[in-house]
Amino acid sequence: MPPRTFVISDIHGCAATLRRLVNDTLRPMPNDRIYLLGDLIDRGPDSKGVLDFIFELRSRGFFVSSVRGNHEEMCLQAGGDHYYLELWIANGGQTTLRSFQANGPGYIPHRYRDFLASLPLYILLDDFVIVHAGLNFAPPNPFEDISAMLWTRSSYVDRQRIGGRRLICGHTPVSRAMLETSLNFNKIMLDNGCVFGGLPEMGSLAALELGSMSVYYQENIDL
Repeated sequence: MPPRTFVISDIHGCAATLRRLVNDTLRPMPNDRIYLLGDLIDRGPDSKGVLDFIFELRSRGFFVSSVRGNHEEMCLQAGGDHYYLELWIANGGQTTLRSFQANGPGYIPHRYRDFLASLPLYILLDDFVIVHAGLNFAPPNPFEDISAMLWTRSSYVDRQRIGGRRLICGHTPVSRAMLETSLNFNKIMLDNGCVFGGLPEMGSLAALELGSMSVYYQENIDL
């Protein structure tokens, strides 16, 4: 089997769901690659478990890389900025603290905080840009706007500005139908709202295999 490349959407602290998707459905081989779209933490019950599983996969020799999402950014900023602390807590940060049994972001062990701080804002593949939210094509360099890469909801993509590539993004939860429709457009929306199971066609963790453009879903088993 030729090497496969998987991109997995916003996990949001759902460690058991991620394990089930990877171990039982994707079943990666040593030559496969796994990319994550950020928002690894918050809202779900086991953010620590998500990061531990990433460390475990890497220790077993698998290639796993992630971009930074706005939730990682809020967590990193929360330690020294009261505004970001309130913003982070209001957006699910409290569940992350509980998973670490931490009284504040500064009490999360250095190994985990250093990992979050090391995450790049985007990753360039031959045919795709992996970025959490999207890009702003107004400035001369679309990769200058850090806020857009973390927060934008814009669907506009100028492929000529990014080497003919398409975007693969999370951040904005979409239904399965919208997700699968987006596979035909310049911005692929891969967040099926793993932590929003009460909404129609939502509540699964999605993975896209880039060679076949096949989507795999795992319903949330954490909540």
